[in-house]
Amino acid sequence: MLDHNDVQKIEKEAIKFFQTATISILKIETSIKETVNGAENSCEVVDLNIDISDPQILIGEKGQTLFEIQKLLKIILNKKIKKVFYLNLDINSYKKKKEDYLKEFAKSLADEISVNSKEKILPPMSSYERKIIHTEISKRSDVFAESFGEGLERRIKIRPK
Repeated sequence: MLDHNDVQKIEKEAIKFFQTATISILKIETSIKETVNGAENSCEVVDLNIDISDPQILIGEKGQTLFEIQKLLKIILNKKIKKVFYLNLDINSYKKKKEDYLKEFAKSLADEISVNSKEKILPPMSSYERKIIHTEISKRSDVFAESFGEGLERRIKIRPK
């Protein structure tokens, strides 16, 4: 388990590495907008929200570049810090906004399905997106969600109970 000093060390190393990489390789100025840990999350989670002027280059299509950067940064920091932790990297609050949108989308769909009693099949989604939809639908007693398909074609079907 990480203590507060470990989390601060990870944050500092992540910030230093991220800023160095983005400035030297991509010529993008960054600033750390917010770091949250410990209070809402367990100490093993380090949340880092980076604020940049041109976020799309680091977010990529459907957030894929952001998730890959997060994975790479975590691997590098794990080797350097030699502690186990989960890094949650966000750029210009992209992931937070996406999560809020998906929650509202799921609620809206659940309401529609409950009234119409007709199932809906959603387009393919990442596991991250499917998890958000499943979590929101599981709060309801009138609809049910299940995933089907393989790999990049994995989808969610929502139907009345």
